[in-house]
Amino acid sequence: MEYRCVQCGFGVKTLFVQYSPGNIRLMKCENCQVVADEYVECETMILLIDLILHKPKAYRHLLYNMLKEESPKFKGLLWKLTIGYLLLDVYRYLVLESGDEEWGLSTSFSSLVWTCRKMFTDVFLGNFMLLFTFLLVMKISPSRCAGTPRCKDFLLAILISSYFKIFLVAMMVWEFPSSVIFIIDLFVLSSNTMAVQVITESGMSKCIGACFIAHAVKAFTSQVL
Repeated sequence: MEYRCVQCGFGVKTLFVQYSPGNIRLMKCENCQVVADEYVECETMILLIDLILHKPKAYRHLLYNMLKEESPKFKGLLWKLTIGYLLLDVYRYLVLESGDEEWGLSTSFSSLVWTCRKMFTDVFLGNFMLLFTFLLVMKISPSRCAGTPRCKDFLLAILISSYFKIFLVAMMVWEFPSSVIFIIDLFVLSSNTMAVQVITESGMSKCIGACFIAHAVKAFTSQVL
């Protein structure tokens, strides 16, 4: 089965049949007997709203039916999402550090080099520990799915569900207190939980525990560096 029903997650062979340009018929799921993926005919804004509302069917559409690894643009998209994610994490680090210490022309070169080294170590090592902890926790815990999702699946799920980080861009234009960053982190944690539940087909309590552990390990790694 190449695709998934967004309602129940059951595998389907095709999402629609095209009779002529602009004339398609959506296929029904054999398991739940409803349209397998109604997002095929929906506007992008509806999909974005459902993502914000944490609807599992929106994540199934993205992770199973839209962003497929067999697509020729998959690797390029994965690299772009990864770079964008890391850049936003770098900006998050700079905002938090700027609240603790003042940067100016008097800042020494050695201090600037040390800050840059700590920033990149914090971002790259912290996110590596985040992904590693996700994979470790989900592997050692029993799951209803046939096998443990691959590293690429987890990486894509985390990147897609961290879309709330884009609100950090607004802090470049308007002045917000640094506490807003922690509110964004809570939204990212909740959306990560939903994406992990969809990709692993596990219980909500298990996914919440995995997300809390993974983000706690990332925060601890950042503190001890």
